[in-house]
Amino acid sequence: MSANLLELQGVHTHIGAYHILHGVDLQVPRGQLTLLLGRNGAGKTTTLRTIMGLWQASQGRVAFNGQDITRQHTPQIAQQGIAYVPENMGIFADLTVKENMVLAARGARTAAQIDNQRLQWIFQLFPAVEKFWNHPAGKLSGGQKQMLAVARAIVEPRELLIVDEPSKGLAPSIINNMIDAFAQLKKSGVTILLVEQNIGFAKRLGDTVAVMDNGRIVHAGTMAQLAQDEALQQRLLGLSLA
Repeated sequence: MSANLLELQGVHTHIGAYHILHGVDLQVPRGQLTLLLGRNGAGKTTTLRTIMGLWQASQGRVAFNGQDITRQHTPQIAQQGIAYVPENMGIFADLTVKENMVLAARGARTAAQIDNQRLQWIFQLFPAVEKFWNHPAGKLSGGQKQMLAVARAIVEPRELLIVDEPSKGLAPSIINNMIDAFAQLKKSGVTILLVEQNIGFAKRLGDTVAVMDNGRIVHAGTMAQLAQDEALQQRLLGLSLA
C-alpha cells in the first residue's frame, strides 16, 4: 500500500482558452492533513476541482489509492470515498439541516436511516448541526453553514476529505471549533487535504504542506519546517507565519 493516498503527477488543466495548471505534482500522505497554500489565483481551487473531476485534466495523472481516476466522472470519484466541500459550501438553503444531511447519506431516505452512532459522533464534532436540526439551512450563520457542509461531507465514512478554505470569514471561536473537529477527524483515520489562507489555522493543523504559485507546486515539505523558516515563508507566501 502506497504511503500516499492521493497523487497528482504532471497535471495540466485548461479552462476554455486559459491554461491554469502547469504540471502540478502533489502528494497527500495517508492519514495526514495536507495543506495547499498560495496566493490568490495560484491555482489551488482549480487543483481541487480537477481532483474531483469537475474540471478535466488536459494532461497528467490523478491517482487515488493507486488507481488512476483522471478520466473518471465526479460521481464515480465520490463513490470511492472522497468527499469535497467547495468554498461556497454548496448547501441547500431552502432545505432544513436534517434534509441536507439525509440527501448526503446515500443509504438513507429518512433521518432515522442514518447510522445513529455516526450521527452522534458528528453532533459531538459540530453541536450546531444538532441544535439547528430542523431549521432551514439558509438561515444559519456563516460558521454554522460551514459546520453543516463538513458534517454533510462525512455523514458517510470517507477515506479522503477535501475542503476549500474552511475558515474563510469565520469568527475566531468558530475557527477554533473547526480546528478541533478536523483534528478529531484526522485522529479517526480520515486523510484531509485543505486549501487555507488562515496561517494560524494552517500552523495548528498541518502535517505536510504544498505551496502553489502560477499553477505549479513550488514547495513541498512538512508544515513544521515551513513554520520555522521565516525567509522561506516570505519567499513563498510574501508573509511571516509568526
